[in-house]
Amino acid sequence: MANEYDLIIVGMGSGGMVAAEFAATLDLKIAAVERDRMGGDCLWTGCVPSKALLASAKVAHHIRTADHYGIAAVEPQVNGGRVWDRIRTIQQEIAQTDDNPERYEEMGVEFHWGPARLTGPHTVQVGDGDELRGRFILLCTGSRPVVPPIEGLQDAGFLTSESLWDLEDAPQSLVAIGGGPISVEMSQAFNRLGIEVHTLQKGPEILPRDEPALVEILVDRLRSEGLDLAFNVETQRVTVEDGVKVVHGTQDGEPRTWRGEEILVGVGRRPNVEGLGLDELGIETNRRGVTIDARSRTNVPSVYAIGDLGGRYLFTHSASYEGVRAVRDMFFPGKGKFTSFVPWCTFTDPELAHAGLTLAEAERAHGEDDVEIWRQDLIHSDRARADSAPEGAILVVTHKKRIVGAHILAPAAGEMIHELALAMQEGLKFDEVGSLIHVYPTVSIGIGQLAGEAAFESAQRYRWLVRRTKA
Repeated sequence: MANEYDLIIVGMGSGGMVAAEFAATLDLKIAAVERDRMGGDCLWTGCVPSKALLASAKVAHHIRTADHYGIAAVEPQVNGGRVWDRIRTIQQEIAQTDDNPERYEEMGVEFHWGPARLTGPHTVQVGDGDELRGRFILLCTGSRPVVPPIEGLQDAGFLTSESLWDLEDAPQSLVAIGGGPISVEMSQAFNRLGIEVHTLQKGPEILPRDEPALVEILVDRLRSEGLDLAFNVETQRVTVEDGVKVVHGTQDGEPRTWRGEEILVGVGRRPNVEGLGLDELGIETNRRGVTIDARSRTNVPSVYAIGDLGGRYLFTHSASYEGVRAVRDMFFPGKGKFTSFVPWCTFTDPELAHAGLTLAEAERAHGEDDVEIWRQDLIHSDRARADSAPEGAILVVTHKKRIVGAHILAPAAGEMIHELALAMQEGLKFDEVGSLIHVYPTVSIGIGQLAGEAAFESAQRYRWLVRRTKA
């Protein structure tokens, strides 16, 4: 039958696209169901537009602080409309090349456009039209921003990481609710574009999943740039006064208000499970998304779920990995090697990268006496000082000499973390990393220097073996 396939992929965002590309190399018959646009959150509302905005903001910051490099500093003339035009141009370039449906059709992927609903363990209904049948179904429908139940918020209007990119120009001022990666990245970007920003965090710190020692340095950097970070905030209601949106709440128990032309809500994401027919099929769900096992399988053996829908890690790179792994398990005999170890990076400036356990997590897991911490502050990095970027540090956590955690706050931390992540995944001792000759002058040579210190420490135990000669 024309509508029978080896694999039906529901959702062609980051995970679905990579899964489709891998499956196409296996000579499988593949159907892709997409209700909106190719590229999903990453292209249209996530990674691509946010990093394009961060790049523009970084240029503005360098102009404003050019005196750090011996060049006259001036206040940049920011044209918000042109900044947003640049973002849309980049999105369209990607949509017309790498994320173009025609590219996937040339691989043999058949597209069906419309909302998808599972009607059986092997069948998917597309809108009011075709019913597709497949040996396996891969669900990768992503997630959407959570909207907190704050009185008056809906009436006042607000932005999320999705609607932010519908703007024609940047607002004059902004109140950002939330202290996670999206809110913090956008807060720094808007602040660098010359926009007054107030960032409100419910807890005592931003980025609570990251290494606190490095988050503290980042907070100082953000505040030095003029960003207003408010911790221990309870938001209570929103009003509109003279055309300005006012957030009412408390900070450390004391009444406060914050005013802005716009409000950006960044307090988490919710999986897109609605309308898929999961309950009718008996597929289990939870508050994080679809209930899956370690290999992304649901309780219905022919149905898999990955990415944000699976609720493990809400990252493009983990969704892509899970998509490939799911296809491998569907169609190859046996079960391939896989990992649940996922590094990540928050793309502030400097960037904050994370792999494995924080120091506190390692001490809880292995005992405080059995954990060592290796740290080099960027103030001791020749390259960081040459670049006038000394704020930050490299921090490595070891247990019995093996790396169990790595955290970097540096201008290119997202590029640097992979060396330590690979060493961690392969179970290397930290001093073994020092056997690799690192390029000088780079910030990443600090990793080699720290590993060298670990090697030197180990060598001290064998000093008695050193061959000595008399003069």
